[in-house]
Amino acid sequence: MNISERARRIEPFYVMEVAKAASAMAREVAHTDAPMIFLNIGEPDFTAPPLVQEAAVRAIHDGATQYTQATGLLALRERISGWYAGRFGVDIPASRIVITAGASAALQLACLALIEAGDEILMPDPSYPCNRHFVSAAEGTAVLIPTTASERFQLSAEKVLTAWGPRTRGVLLASPSNPTGTSIHPDELRRIHAVVQARGGITLIDEIYLGLSFDDTFGQTALALDETVISINSFSKYFNMTGWRLGWMVVPEALVPVIERLAQNLFICASTVSQHAALACFEPASIAEYEHRRAEFKARRDFFIPALNAMGLTVPVMPDGAFYAWADCSSACEKLGVNGSWDFAFELMRRAHVAVTPGRDFGTADTGRFIRFSTASSMEHLQTAVGRLRALLA
Repeated sequence: MNISERARRIEPFYVMEVAKAASAMAREVAHTDAPMIFLNIGEPDFTAPPLVQEAAVRAIHDGATQYTQATGLLALRERISGWYAGRFGVDIPASRIVITAGASAALQLACLALIEAGDEILMPDPSYPCNRHFVSAAEGTAVLIPTTASERFQLSAEKVLTAWGPRTRGVLLASPSNPTGTSIHPDELRRIHAVVQARGGITLIDEIYLGLSFDDTFGQTALALDETVISINSFSKYFNMTGWRLGWMVVPEALVPVIERLAQNLFICASTVSQHAALACFEPASIAEYEHRRAEFKARRDFFIPALNAMGLTVPVMPDGAFYAWADCSSACEKLGVNGSWDFAFELMRRAHVAVTPGRDFGTADTGRFIRFSTASSMEHLQTAVGRLRALLA
């Protein structure tokens, strides 16, 4: 078959390729005394809380399963608006909120609406791989800018200014970030946005882990800057609804009809059952449960990161959100006699039965010496994994 150039540009999602290998190996060791521990996928081990599950069942029972408008249920958009006001102290009218089929659909819609063929979008290296592929699918070019631990693996205004060229359309940021779990300092974000605004560009920011911030310094939405910021969010991470495929985006008022027109043609609407279920996310009992789980994610981080550092898997920047550890495995590779994080990840699977994600997916600037651990697994699993890693690296 004649495969399109667009499709050929999209690289494999190596996170999922490694996950397939880990699953196959897991079947081989499932009945041993050391079954596979999965610290490779960024999916909370928590599922939707009771009120959300009950709301889904009720929607199905009541026949509330037909299409909604492309922008989503107004009641859900209003609940999200209220969440921004109560949690972050920002006034985001429901009219600026569009419900989408996951954050992925939101990113695709934003890129299709704003990127012309040949436009360049500046992004940090490392960053979530699918984000650059959304840019590519819209016929744009993702320009990865190497970042350092001293910059929290985030872009700076200075680097944005230096990299800005005649084809630059804007920036695509993530705060907190996958794979590092680090956020952009609000002051630096303000400076970046000023650089972009001065050049008539777009500031697009992935905030899907914003609800899982652990530090008040960073736990602020970029929407507080002004109404030109475009924010992408999701019910997958803080709200623990990964397979429900539900997200949202906040855009300027003038962009809403454009996004709506695209959504009508590409998606019709997000899952109606998921939308009705998500209304219950904002009930006081559900929010209390989510906050309890956020504290649990922080406790896991506080146990796991020092344990990694102690065994030479150094995490150069303490994550302030999400559930990842971006660890330098250089010294561990030397101990095991392997070359780089890709081989190291498979060595951990074979010898310690711990699945992790090599840095290959997340960029090209020094990512070969990093691995990403997901701390979205239970504390028990994390403790067992630490024991196995210590034994292997001792």
